[in-house]
Amino acid sequence: MSEVAEKQQVKEPLFSPKNMRLIKDPLNDNNPITVQVLGICSALAITVQMKQALVMAISVLFVVAGSNVIISLMRNYIPNRIRIIVQLVVVASLVIIVDQVLKAFVYDVSKQLSVFVGLIITNCIVMGRLEAFALGNTPWKSFLDGIGNSLGYGIILIIVAFFRELFGSGKLMGVQIIPDSFYEMGYFNNGLMILPPMALITVGVIIWVQRSYNKKLIEK
Repeated sequence: MSEVAEKQQVKEPLFSPKNMRLIKDPLNDNNPITVQVLGICSALAITVQMKQALVMAISVLFVVAGSNVIISLMRNYIPNRIRIIVQLVVVASLVIIVDQVLKAFVYDVSKQLSVFVGLIITNCIVMGRLEAFALGNTPWKSFLDGIGNSLGYGIILIIVAFFRELFGSGKLMGVQIIPDSFYEMGYFNNGLMILPPMALITVGVIIWVQRSYNKKLIEK
């Protein structure tokens, strides 16, 4: 019976509608930040600038997708009692790779992100996907699940960083957007936008807007 099920699984197209839902659902209906309320700490801490948010999003994507695939490949050989230790070793190894690559190629951003790259290992999204999905699914599905959840996480980070950097410093990706004439007319950057509490408020506004358009997310 298991062989028949395995054959049917092999015949399923790589990008079947069922597989594509693994990418689409976390973008909206099951977003890790706005619906599952995971990864909030990093969303508050590193969204002062879009560049930091983009680098963090790519880093988390690499770690989540990579660890999902590795744990999925090993899932039938990992004793249940030590599965958490194995998961931590895999995630920590990938985080070290990310940290070293950032220091080698974008050292300034690496310094700005500070300890938050290392703290990817404690991101609830990473361990949550390993426990909830990778341990029970094939490597391809686990890879798509990792990509989808990372993109859902990254989209929220970039949206929050967009508003914080634009209204907090008048820039986007370090480029001046608000013209000098605005400042000459009396415009001031909103210092509150670069403080962590404003990140929380911005996430709250995003959740409110999302639920206004997606009635499925409204709790009854």
